[in-house]
Amino acid sequence: MTPDMTYNPNELVDLAETAARTAAPALVAAFRSDMDISFKRDAHDVVTKYDREAERVISEVLQAGAPGSQVLGEETGSSGEARLRWIIDPIDGTANFARGLAYWCVSIAAEVDGEVVAGVVLDPMADHLFAAGDGEATLDGKTMRSASADDDRSTLLTSFPNQHDVDLLGDAAFELLAQITSTYQHHHSTGSGALNLVHVAAGWSDATMGFDTGAWDVAAGAHILRRAGGRYAGFREGAAVDHPQQSLDYVAMGAGGDHAALIARVRELSSSRRPAA
Repeated sequence: MTPDMTYNPNELVDLAETAARTAAPALVAAFRSDMDISFKRDAHDVVTKYDREAERVISEVLQAGAPGSQVLGEETGSSGEARLRWIIDPIDGTANFARGLAYWCVSIAAEVDGEVVAGVVLDPMADHLFAAGDGEATLDGKTMRSASADDDRSTLLTSFPNQHDVDLLGDAAFELLAQITSTYQHHHSTGSGALNLVHVAAGWSDATMGFDTGAWDVAAGAHILRRAGGRYAGFREGAAVDHPQQSLDYVAMGAGGDHAALIARVRELSSSRRPAA
């Protein structure tokens, strides 16, 4: 691939899969071992040396396979500007990874001229690969379709409310928690936004949501969900955002889902929440 070529989304999926699978064995070997952790935003926001090393490995594979491309990574930030930008979360769900809970993943999206055109989410512990280029979304190479029941028969996956949500929303965080607990048949707080999105894409859950997310949290998963027939409603200070990687707050759902009350409340809170620290 060269910087001035027309990028094939399906080839970008293949390259992203190669990068994710290159990094995965070291992560699997480290999982449930003794490891040192450090902190980013606060004591609730952990990072390990494995996050940084996996991001380095992934970036090298991607940039070798697509010379001239640039990277936006959770751990290292942006490497510059280019038509093709990779959006990487080397371990989405680091707190789970560090604690020995098998709900974490590698998430890689390819953005061309500001549009996400390919996404890969690899769950190394379950050995599941969720992917989408410009065709239908796939799970382990087979077509997958999302589906969502009505709210009162739905399962909602979130990582909400965490301490940062409480800092952003105050008492409104607990009011929203009460709303979703009473509205949804089941609500599970899991710790990996990217896995939540692709579980909805696979039809394993009905909806998901989040506040103050980074591009690396949602870019790949939102693309895969949309290609699986689902919907992503993203907001930034209450305004609807067409590009998921630019949103801060969101509700996402499988095909056929409404979730209008949740969307309305998240949008309202997006417009009034405290500024991110």
